[in-house]
Amino acid sequence: MKNSNVLTLTDVLITVVIALVFAVLYSLWDGVYTVLQPLGLHINELVYGMWFIAAIVAYLIIRKPGVALLAEFAAASGETIVLLQFDIVLIMYGLLQGLACEIIFLLYRYNSTKLYVAVLAGVAAALSTIPLDWYYGYLGHLETWNLMLMLIFRIISGAIVAGWLGHKLYEGVKGTGVLKYVGKKQSDSSDGF
Repeated sequence: MKNSNVLTLTDVLITVVIALVFAVLYSLWDGVYTVLQPLGLHINELVYGMWFIAAIVAYLIIRKPGVALLAEFAAASGETIVLLQFDIVLIMYGLLQGLACEIIFLLYRYNSTKLYVAVLAGVAAALSTIPLDWYYGYLGHLETWNLMLMLIFRIISGAIVAGWLGHKLYEGVKGTGVLKYVGKKQSDSSDGF
């Protein structure tokens, strides 16, 4: 019997195409993030979750191990190509975010497309960025209250922008009927909250 959790070439190609679409979006989204920075109080962190969305959308469509990691790696790599500058740090962020999402999806055995699973993955991706931010010195100068505000806004963004919006994008694509040709062939009765 064929293992339905093994990635096929079609799964990989669809994942990479999804990632490349988000790579372009990520490079454009940097402008939104930058415009919000001068407003202060980490308002820009409320849109940070967009950088986690490729893993969530790709997983919801394919629902197989490794898809979230591949999607975020490909999106981060693609973003460096779109920006015309190689940035290993950006790729490391993508790998950590994809890995954080993979852990959440593994907990649900790669079967759930429920909204709360997407939201949890967004929150996990948001939390996964903190160690690298700390290592590169982006957080050391912040007062405790300011750091907490930034973390809360980033987690909210991971939940809403990456999780909720990613799920809405998935539902939109699913509504077209094209998903019957990709990912797991078994019916998934776990849609909804």
